[in-house]
Amino acid sequence: MHLIVGLGNIGKEYDGTRHNIGFETLDYLSAKKGIIITKKEQHSVTGVYREDGRKIMLAKPTTYMNNSGLCVAGLMNFYDIPLENLLVIYDDIDLATGDVRIRQRGSAGTHNGMRSIIQHLGNSEFSRIRIGIGRPRLGSELVHYVLGRFPKSEFPAMENAVMEAAKGVDIFVKDGVDLAMNRINVRKKAEEKKTPDTNEQ
Repeated sequence: MHLIVGLGNIGKEYDGTRHNIGFETLDYLSAKKGIIITKKEQHSVTGVYREDGRKIMLAKPTTYMNNSGLCVAGLMNFYDIPLENLLVIYDDIDLATGDVRIRQRGSAGTHNGMRSIIQHLGNSEFSRIRIGIGRPRLGSELVHYVLGRFPKSEFPAMENAVMEAAKGVDIFVKDGVDLAMNRINVRKKAEEKKTPDTNEQ
C-alpha cells in the first residue's frame, strides 16, 4: 500500500488557507479518482483507491498541524506501510507561490507538521511534495500569513500547483520518487527558461 498524506488543519475556518494546500491537493485527487475521504482511523480521515493493481490510501490528519505525526505513524504502523511508500504533501514558505518540488528526504524546515512527522517516525528519509506559498511581507507574523487565505490574484497559480502535485502523486505511485522528481522538477525548470527575463534591458 502507498500512503499519501496531505497536511492541513481540520475545520471550515481553515478551508482555503495557505497552510491547507495539502488538504486541497487531496480533495482534488480524491475527486479525480472518484473516492471520498471520510473513514475515521488513526487520528485521520482516509479514502482508498486502486490503480494498476496498487492500493493507495489518501489521508488527512485530524490532529491539527502540530501533531500530524500521530496520524502518519499510526497509519504506517497499523497497515505496515514501508517508508518508501510514504508521500507527504505540504505548504512551503521557502518556495515561490505556485512552485512545486518533490524531494526524497530532508529536514522539516519551519514546518511544524513535518517536524511532528519526523519526530514520530524517527526518520526523515521519506518523500514529500512541497507546494510554494511564498513568504509574508517584512514585519508580518508567519502564523497569520500561513493561516491566511490566498488573494484572488494567486488562485490560478495555486490551482495549477495542485494539479501539478496530483500529477506528482500519480508518477510517484506508478514509477517511484526518482522519476517523479525528474518529471515534475525538471518540467518546472523548463517553464522557467521559457519565461522572459523582465529585468533585461
